[in-house]
Amino acid sequence: MIYDYVIVGAGSAGCILAERLSQSGRHSVLLLEAGGPDTSLWFKIPIGYAKLYYHRAHNWMYYSEPEAELGGRSIYCPRGKVQGGSGSINAMIYVRGAARDFDDWAAAGNPGWSYRDVLPFFRKLESHPLGDTAYHGAQGPVRITSMKDEVHPICERFIEGCRQLGYAHNADFNGERLDGAGVYDINTRNGRRDSSSAAYLHRAGVRPNLTIEHHARAARVVFDENRRACGVEVEQRGVKRTFEAKREVIVAAGAVDTPKLLQLSGVGPRALLERHGIDVVCDSPAVGRNLQDHLCASFYYRARVKTLNDAFRSWTGKAKFALQYLLKRSGPFSISVNQAGGFFATVAGDSDARVQIYFNPLSYKIPKSNRAALEPEPYSGFLVAFNACRPTSRGSVEIASARVEDAPLIRGNYLSTQDDRDEVARGGRLVRELMKAPALRDITVEEVTPAESVTDDASMLRYFREQSGSIYHLCGTCAMGPDPLSAVVDARLRVHGVQGLRVVDASIFPNITSGNTNAPTMMVAEKGAALILEDAA
Repeated sequence: MIYDYVIVGAGSAGCILAERLSQSGRHSVLLLEAGGPDTSLWFKIPIGYAKLYYHRAHNWMYYSEPEAELGGRSIYCPRGKVQGGSGSINAMIYVRGAARDFDDWAAAGNPGWSYRDVLPFFRKLESHPLGDTAYHGAQGPVRITSMKDEVHPICERFIEGCRQLGYAHNADFNGERLDGAGVYDINTRNGRRDSSSAAYLHRAGVRPNLTIEHHARAARVVFDENRRACGVEVEQRGVKRTFEAKREVIVAAGAVDTPKLLQLSGVGPRALLERHGIDVVCDSPAVGRNLQDHLCASFYYRARVKTLNDAFRSWTGKAKFALQYLLKRSGPFSISVNQAGGFFATVAGDSDARVQIYFNPLSYKIPKSNRAALEPEPYSGFLVAFNACRPTSRGSVEIASARVEDAPLIRGNYLSTQDDRDEVARGGRLVRELMKAPALRDITVEEVTPAESVTDDASMLRYFREQSGSIYHLCGTCAMGPDPLSAVVDARLRVHGVQGLRVVDASIFPNITSGNTNAPTMMVAEKGAALILEDAA
């Protein structure tokens, strides 16, 4: 089968690419997805992500290699294995990031990627409750919802506490500024998850020029004698198939599987490829480098007031929420558990937000086993989690063998810089400062964890090393930049050193954004689609 464009990966980026490239009807488009369709009810109900946290049918359930700075622990890295990708199983927090994040992209040698340049694409993708404004769009496919009318009342205590300490209230983290405390936006429509699959691909329907192949795992990109990508070899239900691309192959498999596929295809560091017996198509040393992620840890508190713990611990409470959702598409089942939070400066004299905080009206422990359920703590409680916005540690993704079946080697290299370790101490001090605010002190019985085990910066760092985990914002492994020695794609997302091949997903981020990464990934797809169509004109 021959198509104009073959897209690998129906994730947050791939679904947008497929819809935009097939929209005019002039181009034939094939979308390859290793997982199945997102037809299950759990992909539609926002609270369904708790059910999908450990679900091998829909989640690659990757783990990092043992992390030296985290006591040798392997960190869980869930990745979506379903139409919609990780956008079908995430917590739906919609945050673009800070303007400086994208200005840094442009400053790194990527013209057209400053905040001013990318803002139109953020506006294009969203349908925002504030309407058509300088910062928001009203006609985009993805519906953005404010949780302010649905959040648990205890969240207002957090925002008031921040006000009492002189921190600004921010009613729109995606507006004029990022800093301050407030309620997060989410991407839902009428109480249902509005992933890029739901918002873009479903509306594309049965276009005759768009083909979707599920359970089709890409094994390698095929190149001709001129090093031009001309197709993709896949394994689908035990059968090997090859699909040809007349114009381009576009890899949108995410920050883990995109570098893996490039390496399996002979595009990557020469020494790595030769070690695994893979013919070198292009010696590209940056493929799989520059891995970045947000690493977070949580503080647990016992509350004097009722929280979601009380309702979720009982069948009657959960039944009440389920009925509320079924009848009104509202209540806790219709929103994220990550409800309030904000972005805060931690260095005196520095106005840039350096730490992100999540305030959750539910306290729970992440299950250690994939057979265990996510259960609330056995008391009225809440948690406060924090992570550095722009960590400076850099890791890698490498193939473990020449077999597509083998999971790649993920090395987060977390806390490998002094700046990141210092930010842990500053973030921990910030959380405890906020908890001293009268509005929060009045509703708090005690800090349950880490409590007296953390008394200074050194013990805070020790706690973080023992208890922190990924917040699942992996990016940067096929970074955009002008130098083929340090970057994988150019500013038009074309892979250096070969022809007919682009990467369009979170792996192209030169630096991680200050916040949740799903919104900027969708923006990259919108802009990437525009670049591809410009080049096809």
